[in-house]
Order: sequence, then C-alpha cells, then structure tokens
Amino acid sequence: MEPFHRFLFLLGVGFLVANLRLLYQFVRFFRIRSSALLTWPGRTPPFYGLMLAVGAMLAVLIFYKLAVLHQHPINVFGESMMLMYYAYVMPLSLKIGRGFYEEGIWAESGFIPYSEIGGLTWREGEQVTLVMMYRMRNFARRLIVPDVYYGAARRLLRDKIAAHDIHFTGKTLDLGLHDERDDV
Repeated sequence: MEPFHRFLFLLGVGFLVANLRLLYQFVRFFRIRSSALLTWPGRTPPFYGLMLAVGAMLAVLIFYKLAVLHQHPINVFGESMMLMYYAYVMPLSLKIGRGFYEEGIWAESGFIPYSEIGGLTWREGEQVTLVMMYRMRNFARRLIVPDVYYGAARRLLRDKIAAHDIHFTGKTLDLGLHDERDDV
C-alpha cells in the first residue's frame, strides 16, 4: 500500500470513529425524543453548503476510482468514510433537537444528564448561551438558546432546581442559607 493510500486509510479510521459517535448520539436522541420538554432544531454550521458539496465531490471521486480506475475497494475506504460523514451523518445529526428533556439537556456537542451538572451560567452577548459545568469533571458544554426560548428555558431550569433534579449543594462551606433556584 502506498504512503498516500495509508494516509487516506488512517484518515478514514478517524472519520469512522466520528461517524459512529454521531450515529450513537442520533440513536440516543431517537430513544429520548418523546421526553422533550423544550427543544428546537440544531443550527446549521457555517459553510454547510460547502460541506455538502465536498460530500458530492467525494461521491464522484469514489465512483471514478472504482468504475474507471478499477481500484480495490480498500483504496476508497478513507473517501467513503468522509462521504458518509459529510453527506449523511453530519446532516442527520442536525435533526437532533437541542434543548431540555426529562432526564437532561442536549447541548451543542451532546447530552448531559441533570445529575451530572455541577454548575450553570448564562452568557448573554450576540447569542444567549447556557454553559453547563460537569459535577465531577473539569469540562463544560454549551447550549445556544434562541431568544424566543430564553424565558421558558430559565423557568424550566428553575423548576428542575426546585425539584432537585439539578443541585449545587455539597460544595465546601455550604451552610444551607443559599436558595439554589437563584443560581439560574
């Protein structure tokens, strides 16, 4: 196998991992979508049309390599995984409803259960963003909230905190004098 084909094969392995991750997220969304409390469609990324065009060009390239050049299918593995990502899996992931579900929040990069949220903060600038910090990890996820859902999102978070689905207690110097609902 030539070095370039090896490089494309390794690139394909990376795209295979990304495809499997996004497909897992879609299956998870499919299972929990009936428990949606407040959701909205995912935002299309910048250069979305270009991504679809890359997918179309990859389809033409794969066809050319297989039908005209009669290359072995293993030589188009990398291009096939990229085609799958750009033309199928990434557009499919945009159908995942971002927002609030019975068991957690679907952020821009994945689902976070309420029980794993250790902190919340709002960033209000060009767009309203809810930033969620994990309880046990030094990691945060963000959720861009459309302006029309901002008030409903704040009320829903306040209700989840009141129901103790999200709680911030257990921190040092917690004297019980703090109402967690005010953290939203």
